[in-house]
Amino acid sequence: MKWIGTIVREVFGLFVDDGNFAIAILVWLALVGLGLPRLGIAAVWDGLILFAGLALIMVVSAAQRARR
Repeated sequence: MKWIGTIVREVFGLFVDDGNFAIAILVWLALVGLGLPRLGIAAVWDGLILFAGLALIMVVSAAQRARR
């Protein structure tokens, strides 16, 4: 039955290479999705805020990866 666990890990690894990167993206999406409507910021800025956060997450992840 170990082979089932191996298959699940391999399939997961096809889509998620860095777990911390994926978690950071999911947390940011949740914060933006739940937080922005409550802040009262004009909807025009929502896309820019979403993009800026995702870009920052990507830059930080790339910098950490480069240090390794």
